[in-house]
Amino acid sequence: MTQHLPLTGVRVTDFTWIGAGSYTTKILADAGAEVIKIESADRVDSLRLAAPYKDGVKGVNRSGYFADRNSSKRSLTLNMKHPRALDLVFRLIRQSDIVANNFTPGVMDRFGLGYDAVRAVKEDIVYLAMSMQGSTGPQKHYLGYGATMAAVTGIQQLTGLPGREPAGTGTNYPDHIPNPCHATFAVLAALRHRRRTGEGQRIDMAQTEPTVALLGPAVLEYTANGHVPQPRGNRHEQAAPHGVFRCAGDDRWIAIAVMTDAQWRGLAAALGAPAWMNDARLATASGRLANVDEVEERLNAETAGHGVEALVLALQAHGVPAGRVSTAADVIEDPQLRHRGHWLTLDHPEMGPSLYNAQPFRNSRSPAGQARPAPLLGQHTHEICRTLLGLDEAEVARLTEDGVLR
Repeated sequence: MTQHLPLTGVRVTDFTWIGAGSYTTKILADAGAEVIKIESADRVDSLRLAAPYKDGVKGVNRSGYFADRNSSKRSLTLNMKHPRALDLVFRLIRQSDIVANNFTPGVMDRFGLGYDAVRAVKEDIVYLAMSMQGSTGPQKHYLGYGATMAAVTGIQQLTGLPGREPAGTGTNYPDHIPNPCHATFAVLAALRHRRRTGEGQRIDMAQTEPTVALLGPAVLEYTANGHVPQPRGNRHEQAAPHGVFRCAGDDRWIAIAVMTDAQWRGLAAALGAPAWMNDARLATASGRLANVDEVEERLNAETAGHGVEALVLALQAHGVPAGRVSTAADVIEDPQLRHRGHWLTLDHPEMGPSLYNAQPFRNSRSPAGQARPAPLLGQHTHEICRTLLGLDEAEVARLTEDGVLR
């Protein structure tokens, strides 16, 4: 029996770029959708210019960041400022199921590709718009990236150490977790609705709103108790110890979360029952929280003599939640991820064999590991023009000479 990926047969005209938008359409592409990324040689996707570069050599086709966020896609380069480009886009949209963008509201309208214009040529289109603040409201024209959204929504304020300036997460967190996942879910729901009713729809997603959804406990703390939560580092208001602790070796750490008194006893057993852990003051969570500075200082002294890998195994065997604080090299060599087939080596046309993330789920009726390497800039322009847009060689050459295709 021929196996197909879940979204085989779905086509996406993709105007997204940079972070969350590109990750959204990557999820669709790796799941089998034909995602045609509309690019410009004059203003390339910023991720194409983002490190790390393969072998440290800069180039629009050498960014590992871009490659991972754009696997399995095809690239069509167009000059959207040229009046003849719009007709080509409409030809493609007529054969598409989804149009996606993550521009500030108004940009697609200026291209002549607002929802009403697109719906006029493809009535059942699923149209995804995922700007920072949505298409309505007093801040709809605000421009921002992942770090901006983390600040606006309160994540930045909650991360860091008590009494210190906000630290953030060290990455554009909204671009990687809440926003692409919510956008993908919305698209899949719209596709299902269209299959059942024949109706397309416009999805207006403000990227700040999925990010706000991460702050449920903080919002409830304020609305229910009138208290504004403050950053507390790795500590937990109901459990101790709860944090990261030094292990033997250079910059090696272990994360430990003791959520119950039974886990505290398991921690003591795994460490060889140090005398200080028998202190009656520390037998309960309330006692450990009251003496949390002492607990953390003493625990750091204990764990510093242990290798992190052996200590993780010992703690897990005693029912204590624990894990290694991994470096990038650790994650790539992780035996569990390798067992799951998480890492894919794909042969990129310029960078050669390169490491990619597989999708983090496996479908029992679909083949695994079918992702393709990210495209070169404009790699599929000629092919798409011939096979989908109905242009002959002379027309393609003329449009290239006139600066429409670039």
